[in-house]
Amino acid sequence: MLKLNVKNESSRLRAVVLGSALNNGSTPTVDEAYDPKSLEHILAGTYPIEKDMVAEMEAFNKVFQKYDVKVFRPEIIENYNQIFARDIGFVIDDTFIKANILPDRERELDAIQYVLDQINPAKIVRPPEEVHIEGGDVMLWNDYVFIGTYKGSDYKDYITARTNMQGVEYIRNLFPNKIVKEFDLVKSKLEARDNALHLDCCFQPIGTNKGIIYKSGFREESDYVYLVKLFGKENLFHITRDEMYNMNSNVFSIDTNVVVSEKNFTRLNNWLRDQGFTVEEIPYAEIAKQEGLLRCSTLPLIRD
Repeated sequence: MLKLNVKNESSRLRAVVLGSALNNGSTPTVDEAYDPKSLEHILAGTYPIEKDMVAEMEAFNKVFQKYDVKVFRPEIIENYNQIFARDIGFVIDDTFIKANILPDRERELDAIQYVLDQINPAKIVRPPEEVHIEGGDVMLWNDYVFIGTYKGSDYKDYITARTNMQGVEYIRNLFPNKIVKEFDLVKSKLEARDNALHLDCCFQPIGTNKGIIYKSGFREESDYVYLVKLFGKENLFHITRDEMYNMNSNVFSIDTNVVVSEKNFTRLNNWLRDQGFTVEEIPYAEIAKQEGLLRCSTLPLIRD
């Protein structure tokens, strides 16, 4: 049996689901694009090819092996994108919460059923249908659960709005002892540089008291100020609009002092090293073209 335990984003990782780029299918059509960044690359003819993405994910897998992390991979669905394991579910404390994802991604949950079978069924929950919540919007920080949402009245018009206020309330009710704080995110269907698809596109805690943040990803300045007060301005690495577009806040922590990052994130990686982190640099720029990066590709199950 897997004894789930995830209380924050950076404690020592022991077990994780890592997505897969195998049998990824052909380049989507313009109508099939889920987000503005994919759309941009489909139109430009620069959408990533399977061989490159498989190589990037293998580099990520090698880092996990180096740190002796137990890695589960989804069963392969033919001609289907299974890279972003973060969307399909997430663990808070010892509970696995299945996400109500876009309906045509339901198969991705079936592909990790063999993992779910190793978890106590009493510790697996599925929110009711009206509750929308994806793992990229859920960020754990010990007593806190940070949740990205979109409060605009036009929520249903945005395929880029993935977590609703019912999702926030659902987590509040499920974990009454946690401080659940939601953040209203900026969404765009057309301009990837102004679209915070998930909370981890504009904020992520690292280490024990630091974080990476993009101020303009928040619709309300008060939400940004909340995080600055909580973490301290000197502990936050502020990224630019282009760095947000390139997913600089979507790194992944294996330990409080070990961060896996994209090798082109020069400014961020230098700052991390200055702060005492070990930075495991890997290529991930092709996968980034689908508006997801390292954190999006992982679903942590057990941390110390």
